[in-house]
Amino acid sequence: MYNTVANGLVEAFNKTLFNLLKKIVSKSKRDWQERIGEALWAYRTTHRTPIGVTPYSLVYDVEDVLPLEREIPSLRMEVQEELTIEDNVKLHLQGLKALDEKRLEAQQALERYQARMSKAFDMPLNSLLLDWGSSACCKKTDHHNKAYRK
Repeated sequence: MYNTVANGLVEAFNKTLFNLLKKIVSKSKRDWQERIGEALWAYRTTHRTPIGVTPYSLVYDVEDVLPLEREIPSLRMEVQEELTIEDNVKLHLQGLKALDEKRLEAQQALERYQARMSKAFDMPLNSLLLDWGSSACCKKTDHHNKAYRK
């Protein structure tokens, strides 16, 4: 069964994943299977402007630990290592309780972002008044292109 909305989202994600893989796969392009995990990790742990957080933090309620933080300890890692197991569990449970609110805030941020993008995209062009004799940029079309021939 064809679902236009879902298929559009899948195609958009596949394009994003393809672009990520192009950046990290070797020149032979035969090791993409080994590199797909790295590409997905990069996607999940990158801050998203529309939602204001990383997808990883929306699922697990914690920020991911970068591989560099394992070798060069950060303040966050030192504080976390000093916690007892009980304190860590309590802290994690409190975070999970607040996770629904965090997801709701992300959804609202996404809706505000989409409204801003829609408003900018739908802005009427007649609001740009040009005076006679003023400079304007025009796109020159190629009528010799196969798309224009019929």
